[in-house]
Amino acid sequence: MDDIVIMLKDNATGFLEKELGSYSLSVNAQMIDTIYAEDGAEGRQVVMRLICDKEIEDWEYDAIYDYYDTEVLSAVTSKVEEGEGHYNPTWIVRFAYSDTQSEMEKIISEILELHKKELLLVYDAIADKKDEYSEE
Repeated sequence: MDDIVIMLKDNATGFLEKELGSYSLSVNAQMIDTIYAEDGAEGRQVVMRLICDKEIEDWEYDAIYDYYDTEVLSAVTSKVEEGEGHYNPTWIVRFAYSDTQSEMEKIISEILELHKKELLLVYDAIADKKDEYSEE
């Protein structure tokens, strides 16, 4: 069991200013790189950066992005985008914050479960694509 804490990020300063909640996750918490909440036009949103669950080889970087279907997360998130400028592939997801601890744990767990399933499909799909993605 892993615990994560969601802090509220001040939009003006960028600092994390207040703890909103602590949540227990039974699996896949290692796939969260960062998580915080911010207030915006759509209300309070959680911003979570998802990562791969393993170290990847250089050739896999583009292949993973090419084969990863962000639509699988659309049912439980309001926005999904590919992260840029990171060593390994990352995805930034946004979803509405809830004051209910059990609801937040359920949403986060569902996102992580969908992300894990998609990564496993991607790893399987690109297993024989090394020659296509390797640089000469």
